[in-house]
Amino acid sequence: MCGIAGAVGTLDAAVLDGVRRASERERHRGPDADGFWASAELGPGVALAHRRLAIIDLSEDGIQPMSADGGNVVVVYNGEIYNYRTLRAELEAAGVAFKSQSDTEVLLQAYLFWGDAFLERLVGMFAFALYDRRRRRVLFARDRLGIKPLYLARVQRPGGLVWLFASELRALLATDLIERRLDPLALETYLWHGFVAGPQALALGVTRLEPGMALSLELDGSAAREWRFWELPRHTERPDDLEGLRAALEDAVRIRLIADVPLGVFLSGGIDSSAVSALAMRSAPAKLRTFNVGFDEQAFDESAHAREVARALGAEHTEVRLSQASFVARLDDAISSLDQPSFDAINTYFVSRAVREAGITVALAGTGGDELFGGYPSFADLPRLARLSRLAGFAPSALVQPLARAFVRLKLGAPGAVEPQVRWGKLPDALAQRGELARLYQLACALFTPRFLRELAPELDWSRTELGLEPARFARLVGAVAHDPALHAISTLELASFIGERLLPDTDSASMAVALEVRVPLLDHRVVERLACTSAQRRFHPLGRKQLLRDLGLRGLPRELFERPKRGFELPMRDWMIGSSASTMGRKLRDRIDSVFASRDACAAAGLHPGAVDRLWRAFLAGDPNVYWSRPWSLFALLDWCARERLTL
Repeated sequence: MCGIAGAVGTLDAAVLDGVRRASERERHRGPDADGFWASAELGPGVALAHRRLAIIDLSEDGIQPMSADGGNVVVVYNGEIYNYRTLRAELEAAGVAFKSQSDTEVLLQAYLFWGDAFLERLVGMFAFALYDRRRRRVLFARDRLGIKPLYLARVQRPGGLVWLFASELRALLATDLIERRLDPLALETYLWHGFVAGPQALALGVTRLEPGMALSLELDGSAAREWRFWELPRHTERPDDLEGLRAALEDAVRIRLIADVPLGVFLSGGIDSSAVSALAMRSAPAKLRTFNVGFDEQAFDESAHAREVARALGAEHTEVRLSQASFVARLDDAISSLDQPSFDAINTYFVSRAVREAGITVALAGTGGDELFGGYPSFADLPRLARLSRLAGFAPSALVQPLARAFVRLKLGAPGAVEPQVRWGKLPDALAQRGELARLYQLACALFTPRFLRELAPELDWSRTELGLEPARFARLVGAVAHDPALHAISTLELASFIGERLLPDTDSASMAVALEVRVPLLDHRVVERLACTSAQRRFHPLGRKQLLRDLGLRGLPRELFERPKRGFELPMRDWMIGSSASTMGRKLRDRIDSVFASRDACAAAGLHPGAVDRLWRAFLAGDPNVYWSRPWSLFALLDWCARERLTL
């Protein structure tokens, strides 16, 4: 687990200095070592920089950039290849010799032995840049689910074209070779979702390599080839193979326990993290350490449940209390941990910080359980809404829309200063989608109604996006779920959007800010592929219970531990933002948000209308139940990030 940066194309002194600055900006990702290598000082070439968080083979043999074949191939790589021991044994049997115990060297030798096809053999999370001197190219690749990030920017220099790359957008900005301008299209996706969706980054001219993609660049900077080596699987009708699925899940957890540093598990007490903890206990070579964050606010505190699960597992359990005062005191660190703004990432930062301060370098998480096994209410709600939307398609729009608005008013009451920014408030728009699941999903996950978005950012050209996505990406998403059963389609949408675009990027930036590696065994691509071949009845039903995951992962644990209403890990943000405490600290966060929203210049720089921002904030402070905390917080996170990184529209 590390941070990488570099350049491909026409090198000069400014480019090399920029790469060094990018690597320095990523110091938090790899505090254990750093390295820099360049094939040339001037002209066509490649520069590679690396920040190391030592996890496997802690010796100097694991330092990067790493070369093989007499220096003909050189790599900088971020992530872990979990099946590196299996690949190494296969390569050694074929006569390949190794100098280190690192998975990085296995990656290099696998490329030399199998060529580009080696990507299909990797099990893990990774983003890398591999220079091949003989082929005069650099190969980039990103793991299948998008756990590890990789940003690229194409820059025209006086001497020619150069591609810059890094693990973080902020690192590319630190090169001072990227224009500090907001990308209007990416900004629209952010305002829709509360996170940037799609390959465009918030900085103009910067893109993310998409999950499961590889890119080959010639040394002169020209793109030679881009291809997809994996994509989310379509549903396939086969007899259920639960033993095969169980074996895949157990192996996914087992190989993620391989580390030469202390390891623990995030344990909320819910089904997902408990299943990962239970599976880890069966394979862990030593007593498992589990961690939980609790709150003074009882409505959000699950520490008692986590404590009971840990006791049943026989784990060494640590509880960390997070109060409003400690949250506000560390808020700057939490917000500055975000590589791109997000409406809901700082909870991961606080968990990660607590675990790292306890001496842990690697943590397993239950990320993906709800998306894979149907834990969200959307798995029940969206199919019902799709049926209603199809029926509405047979009636005149002039009749349906007024009736829908009247129903919303009856359901939610008379609107206040801001129309309802919740799912019921989007009902009139939903009924116009004629039952198309991808369209309904996009509406459901929107933070704001389309009408209020146009009030919020009137200067943006909203015709550039379709329901919050760049049109080509939206079309691809529609195609990815076409003709699939509804529940499988919803799972695919959750994996592609919420997991791939929000949860995994947020987890990476928040955890790497404190040099913690987070591993997500439920998102092993082999598990995802096997679930795609599992019948909807066995995989998802009864809806909301995640019964299949219970059966696979919770064997031996008392059932009554999990017979309680579902609750996600959420900070008491509403109370903390309103400043309900009488203490000075209780008002500090509210006052800070007040001052940011009161700046007309800050709003204008991010394309926001100050009046609409103020109306939303005042409605929230007044206790409007139809304006959740995530709505104003997403705008605060955006404005704060733009100010920190000095980006304007």
